[in-house]
Amino acid sequence: MQWHSIGEFFAMGGYALYVWGSFGVTALVLVIEPLLLRKRRNDALDSLRRERSADERNSG
Repeated sequence: MQWHSIGEFFAMGGYALYVWGSFGVTALVLVIEPLLLRKRRNDALDSLRRERSADERNSG
């Protein structure tokens, strides 16, 4: 594709909503996924710590 102005580039031949929307959703997912992964990891570690603590109290 050839664009003659910056406006034509951003219009993407009439498909701007789909093109830029796709970029936006992808960027959002790339930001949110590591945050959710960190939360799931911390939740799992907390659960393991609670389980270990309960086991130590029950056996000691």
